[in-house]
Amino acid sequence: MIIGSGCAGHTAALYTARAKLEPLVIEGHEPGGQLSLTTLVENFPGFPEGIQGPELIANMRRQAERFGAEYQLAHVTAADLSSNPFTLKVGKDTIQTRTLIIASGASARWLGLPNEQALIGHGVSSCATCDGFFFSGKDIAVIGGGDSAMEEALFLTRFATKVSLIHRRDEFRASKIMLDRARQHDKIAFITNTVVEDVHDPSKKEVTGLTLRNVQTGKTSQLPVSAMFLGIGHIPNAKIFEGQLDMDQDGYLKTTNNVFTKVPGVYACGDVQDRRYRQAITAAGSGCMAALEVEKFLEEHTGK
Repeated sequence: MIIGSGCAGHTAALYTARAKLEPLVIEGHEPGGQLSLTTLVENFPGFPEGIQGPELIANMRRQAERFGAEYQLAHVTAADLSSNPFTLKVGKDTIQTRTLIIASGASARWLGLPNEQALIGHGVSSCATCDGFFFSGKDIAVIGGGDSAMEEALFLTRFATKVSLIHRRDEFRASKIMLDRARQHDKIAFITNTVVEDVHDPSKKEVTGLTLRNVQTGKTSQLPVSAMFLGIGHIPNAKIFEGQLDMDQDGYLKTTNNVFTKVPGVYACGDVQDRRYRQAITAAGSGCMAALEVEKFLEEHTGK
C-alpha cells in the first residue's frame, strides 16, 4: 500500500506496479500533492518548455495505472504497525498490507485570507525555489519570521527588485546567522508588527498587492507587490503514525538510508520526511528508492 498521490507516491506506484507487486494507492486528503496547486513547472527534467503541475501529476498517474497500479480516493484514518501484515483503516474499510510506503507529503501553512486560495499558483506560493523565477524584476512579499522565511527572502533576491519581509512581531524566531544575512541584504526590507489582512486581486487572476495591518496601531495600508510567498512552514501529514514511527520536533518522519523507518517493511518518502529540499524531482527520486526497497523486502520475506 502507498499513502499519498504526489510525485513520491506516483513514482513508488509506477515502480512497484512494474515489479508486479499490485500496489494500492490511497490518494489522501490532498490528491496530487503540492504540484496540484502549482501552474507552470519548469525545473522538472524532460520538459524543456515546462509543464503545468496538474498535467505532470496526471501523466504520472496514467503511467502508473498503465502497469496496473490501483488508486482509491480515500483517507487513512488509523494505522497499526505493531505486527506484519500492517492494518490500516481506510474510510470504512480495514485493509492489511505486508509493506507500506508513506508518501503523504506535507501541507503548506496558509494565512487563511479571503482571497488567498483563489490566487495560489497566480502569485501566491509556498515555494520560492519553484516559483521565484516567474517574478523577475518584480516587487515581492515574504511572510514569516523563522529560518524558512529568511531563506525564501534571500533566494528571491536573485529575481526580485525588492523583497518585503512581513512579520507579525518585532522579534524573530530565525537563527542569528540567517537573520543577519537577511538584514544585510540591500534588496530586503523588513515590515514588523504587521499582518496581512488580504491579498489582491482574484478578479485579475494575479497578485497586485496586499492589505496590511499594523498590530500595534491598528492602521491599515496597501503594499503593491506581484507575489506573496509564505515562509511559515509546512505540516507533515503523518499524525496517524505518532507513537509508532520516529518523528522530529515538527512531525516529519525520521528515516535512515533515505527511506527506512524504524519498522521493517515501512518506508517514508517525499515531503513527509524531507524538510530540506521539498522538490518534485527529489520526491520522485525518494519514491523510486522506497519502491525498490519494498521489492527487496518482499523477496526476502515472501520469496516473491
